[in-house]
Amino acid sequence: MQLNELKGNPGARHRKMRVGRGIGSGKGKTCGRGGKGQTARTGVRINGFEGGQTPIHRRLPKRGFNNHSRHEYETVNLGAIQKAVDSKTLDGQKDVDLAALKAAGLVRKQATEVKLLAKGELKAKVNVQVQFASAAAKAAVEKAGGNVNVIRAS
Repeated sequence: MQLNELKGNPGARHRKMRVGRGIGSGKGKTCGRGGKGQTARTGVRINGFEGGQTPIHRRLPKRGFNNHSRHEYETVNLGAIQKAVDSKTLDGQKDVDLAALKAAGLVRKQATEVKLLAKGELKAKVNVQVQFASAAAKAAVEKAGGNVNVIRAS
């Protein structure tokens, strides 16, 4: 192979369109931007403008609202805790709290509150500390020999 034989891959190099070089080039005068005004300029187009007609976002009615005091919590099922204890990603001897659930990958890293639900079967004796827990989940954990401590996050 010689230096003069080196070539880029097909399609790797693309020639820039030369604009404003006469009507014969096909991109002369307005350079493909159309006429004058707002649409010929860069970065100043009004989004949602429909030519003077009332835009769709103003024609449609408003609906719903965002509750600023809503509790956002992650849910963890008993079956997932049992699976994590069986695979030794969660230590059943220590307290199962938010930090332990994050380390085991059962909740997202940015989670701040956890709710325990009763889906699945729990055989391991675990002590769980969560912000919310269903009555069925509490009963199932206590039946397995553990206990649930509900701590309210403020």
